[in-house]
Amino acid sequence: MAESHGGAKATGAHTEADGGHHGGGFPPFESSTFASQLVSLAIAFVALYLIVSRFALPRVGGAIEARQNKIEGDLAEAQKLKDQSEAALKAYEGELASARARAQAIGNESREKANAQAEAERKALEEQLAAKLAEAEKTIASTRTTAMSNVRGIAADAAGTIVQQLTGVVPDAASVNAAVDASLKG
Repeated sequence: MAESHGGAKATGAHTEADGGHHGGGFPPFESSTFASQLVSLAIAFVALYLIVSRFALPRVGGAIEARQNKIEGDLAEAQKLKDQSEAALKAYEGELASARARAQAIGNESREKANAQAEAERKALEEQLAAKLAEAEKTIASTRTTAMSNVRGIAADAAGTIVQQLTGVVPDAASVNAAVDASLKG
Protein backbone atom coordinates (compact mmCIF):
# COMPACT_ATOMS: atom_id res chain seq x y z
CA MET A 1 0.00 0.00 0.00
CA ALA A 2 2.78 2.29 0.65
CA GLU A 3 3.77 1.76 -2.86
CA SER A 4 0.46 2.85 -4.28
CA HIS A 5 0.58 6.05 -2.28
CA GLY A 6 3.99 6.80 -3.38
CA GLY A 7 3.17 6.08 -7.02
CA ALA A 8 0.34 8.60 -7.00
CA LYS A 9 2.72 11.24 -5.94
CA ALA A 10 5.20 10.29 -8.55
CA THR A 11 2.77 10.53 -11.51
CA GLY A 12 1.46 13.86 -10.37
CA ALA A 13 -2.27 13.29 -11.02
CA HIS A 14 -4.27 16.49 -10.78
CA THR A 15 -7.90 17.04 -10.31
CA GLU A 16 -7.71 20.68 -11.28
CA ALA A 17 -8.05 21.70 -14.87
CA ASP A 18 -5.20 23.42 -16.49
CA GLY A 19 -6.61 26.02 -18.69
CA GLY A 20 -6.05 29.11 -16.84
CA HIS A 21 -8.37 31.29 -15.05
CA HIS A 22 -9.55 34.44 -16.70
CA GLY A 23 -9.30 36.23 -13.52
CA GLY A 24 -12.94 37.51 -13.46
CA GLY A 25 -16.09 36.15 -11.98
CA PHE A 26 -19.22 34.86 -13.70
CA PRO A 27 -18.79 35.11 -17.54
CA PRO A 28 -22.15 36.82 -18.30
CA PHE A 29 -21.14 39.65 -15.98
CA GLU A 30 -17.75 40.28 -17.55
CA SER A 31 -17.62 43.58 -19.38
CA SER A 32 -15.31 42.28 -22.11
CA THR A 33 -18.01 39.85 -23.39
CA PHE A 34 -20.94 42.19 -22.82
CA ALA A 35 -21.26 43.43 -26.44
CA SER A 36 -21.11 39.94 -27.93
CA GLN A 37 -23.69 38.78 -25.41
CA LEU A 38 -26.01 41.63 -26.45
CA VAL A 39 -25.64 40.69 -30.12
CA SER A 40 -26.30 37.04 -29.30
CA LEU A 41 -29.31 38.07 -27.28
CA ALA A 42 -30.65 40.24 -30.11
CA ILE A 43 -30.15 37.41 -32.64
CA ALA A 44 -31.83 34.91 -30.30
CA PHE A 45 -34.71 37.35 -29.69
CA VAL A 46 -35.21 37.98 -33.43
CA ALA A 47 -35.04 34.24 -34.14
CA LEU A 48 -37.47 33.49 -31.35
CA TYR A 49 -39.77 36.30 -32.53
CA LEU A 50 -39.71 34.97 -36.10
CA ILE A 51 -40.36 31.40 -34.96
CA VAL A 52 -43.18 32.47 -32.68
CA SER A 53 -44.76 34.90 -35.19
CA ARG A 54 -44.41 32.56 -38.19
CA PHE A 55 -45.20 29.19 -36.66
CA ALA A 56 -46.53 29.28 -33.11
CA LEU A 57 -48.92 32.26 -33.30
CA PRO A 58 -50.67 31.10 -36.51
CA ARG A 59 -51.20 27.69 -34.96
CA VAL A 60 -52.54 29.19 -31.73
CA GLY A 61 -54.63 31.69 -33.71
CA GLY A 62 -55.93 28.86 -35.89
CA ALA A 63 -56.77 26.82 -32.81
CA ILE A 64 -58.55 29.82 -31.25
CA GLU A 65 -60.42 30.52 -34.48
CA ALA A 66 -61.34 26.84 -34.89
CA ARG A 67 -62.56 26.78 -31.30
CA GLN A 68 -64.55 30.00 -31.86
CA ASN A 69 -66.06 28.51 -35.03
CA LYS A 70 -66.89 25.32 -33.15
CA ILE A 71 -68.56 27.31 -30.36
CA GLU A 72 -70.53 29.41 -32.86
CA GLY A 73 -71.51 26.26 -34.75
CA ASP A 74 -72.62 24.59 -31.52
CA LEU A 75 -74.60 27.68 -30.54
CA ALA A 76 -76.22 27.81 -33.98
CA GLU A 77 -77.04 24.10 -33.75
CA ALA A 78 -78.46 24.59 -30.26
CA GLN A 79 -80.61 27.50 -31.50
CA LYS A 80 -81.77 25.40 -34.45
CA LEU A 81 -82.68 22.52 -32.14
CA LYS A 82 -84.43 24.93 -29.78
CA ASP A 83 -86.45 26.35 -32.67
CA GLN A 84 -87.29 22.83 -33.82
CA SER A 85 -88.37 21.82 -30.32
CA GLU A 86 -90.51 24.96 -30.01
CA ALA A 87 -92.08 24.21 -33.39
CA ALA A 88 -92.68 20.62 -32.33
CA LEU A 89 -94.20 21.85 -29.06
CA LYS A 90 -96.51 24.23 -30.93
CA ALA A 91 -97.50 21.42 -33.31
CA TYR A 92 -98.12 19.12 -30.34
CA GLU A 93 -100.23 21.75 -28.59
CA GLY A 94 -102.17 22.30 -31.83
CA GLU A 95 -102.78 18.59 -32.23
CA LEU A 96 -103.77 18.36 -28.57
CA ALA A 97 -106.26 21.21 -28.96
CA SER A 98 -107.59 19.61 -32.13
CA ALA A 99 -107.94 16.25 -30.38
CA ARG A 100 -109.75 17.92 -27.48
CA ALA A 101 -112.11 19.66 -29.89
CA ARG A 102 -112.77 16.37 -31.70
CA ALA A 103 -113.36 14.60 -28.39
CA GLN A 104 -115.76 17.32 -27.30
CA ALA A 105 -117.57 17.14 -30.66
CA ILE A 106 -117.81 13.35 -30.38
CA GLY A 107 -119.10 13.71 -26.80
CA ASN A 108 -121.69 16.28 -27.88
CA GLU A 109 -122.76 14.09 -30.81
CA SER A 110 -123.04 11.05 -28.55
CA ARG A 111 -125.03 13.07 -26.01
CA GLU A 112 -127.36 14.35 -28.76
CA LYS A 113 -127.84 10.81 -30.09
CA ALA A 114 -128.57 9.52 -26.59
CA ASN A 115 -130.99 12.39 -25.97
CA ALA A 116 -132.71 11.78 -29.31
CA GLN A 117 -132.97 8.07 -28.59
CA ALA A 118 -134.32 8.74 -25.09
CA GLU A 119 -136.82 11.25 -26.55
CA ALA A 120 -137.94 8.69 -29.15
CA GLU A 121 -138.33 6.01 -26.47
CA ARG A 122 -140.23 8.50 -24.27
CA LYS A 123 -142.59 9.36 -27.14
CA ALA A 124 -143.16 5.68 -27.93
CA LEU A 125 -143.86 5.00 -24.27
CA GLU A 126 -146.22 8.00 -24.10
CA GLU A 127 -148.05 6.72 -27.19
CA GLN A 128 -148.36 3.27 -25.62
CA LEU A 129 -149.59 4.80 -22.38
CA ALA A 130 -152.02 7.06 -24.28
CA ALA A 131 -153.36 4.00 -26.15
CA LYS A 132 -153.74 2.08 -22.88
CA LEU A 133 -155.37 5.12 -21.27
CA ALA A 134 -157.84 5.46 -24.16
CA GLU A 135 -158.62 1.77 -23.92
CA ALA A 136 -159.07 2.08 -20.15
CA GLU A 137 -161.36 5.10 -20.64
CA LYS A 138 -163.45 3.11 -23.14
CA THR A 139 -163.64 0.27 -20.65
CA ILE A 140 -164.60 2.70 -17.87
CA ALA A 141 -167.23 4.36 -20.09
CA SER A 142 -168.78 1.04 -21.05
CA THR A 143 -168.67 -0.08 -17.42
CA ARG A 144 -170.27 3.20 -16.38
CA THR A 145 -172.93 2.87 -19.05
CA THR A 146 -173.60 -0.68 -17.92
CA ALA A 147 -173.61 0.42 -14.30
CA MET A 148 -175.87 3.38 -15.03
CA SER A 149 -178.34 1.17 -16.85
CA ASN A 150 -178.28 -1.15 -13.87
CA VAL A 151 -178.64 1.81 -11.51
CA ARG A 152 -181.80 2.92 -13.32
CA GLY A 153 -183.25 -0.57 -12.96
CA ILE A 154 -182.15 -0.79 -9.32
CA ALA A 155 -183.52 2.71 -8.63
CA ALA A 156 -186.86 1.80 -10.25
CA ASP A 157 -187.07 -1.41 -8.21
CA ALA A 158 -186.09 0.44 -5.02
CA ALA A 159 -188.64 3.24 -5.69
CA GLY A 160 -191.37 0.73 -6.37
CA THR A 161 -190.55 -1.17 -3.19
CA ILE A 162 -190.45 2.00 -1.12
CA VAL A 163 -193.81 3.21 -2.48
CA GLN A 164 -195.30 -0.19 -1.78
CA GLN A 165 -193.97 -0.19 1.77
CA LEU A 166 -195.24 3.29 2.43
CA THR A 167 -198.60 3.10 0.76
CA GLY A 168 -199.17 -0.58 0.75
CA VAL A 169 -200.19 -0.35 -2.90
CA VAL A 170 -197.98 -1.74 -5.67
CA PRO A 171 -197.35 1.12 -8.10
CA ASP A 172 -197.41 0.48 -11.82
CA ALA A 173 -194.02 0.15 -13.55
CA ALA A 174 -194.59 3.03 -16.04
CA SER A 175 -195.22 5.61 -13.33
CA VAL A 176 -192.15 4.39 -11.34
CA ASN A 177 -189.93 4.52 -14.46
CA ALA A 178 -191.19 8.06 -15.28
CA ALA A 179 -190.44 9.20 -11.73
CA VAL A 180 -186.92 7.66 -11.81
CA ASP A 181 -186.21 9.26 -15.22
CA ALA A 182 -187.35 12.64 -13.94
CA SER A 183 -185.14 12.25 -10.89
CA LEU A 184 -182.06 11.24 -12.95
CA LYS A 185 -182.43 14.17 -15.36
CA GLY A 186 -182.29 16.51 -12.47
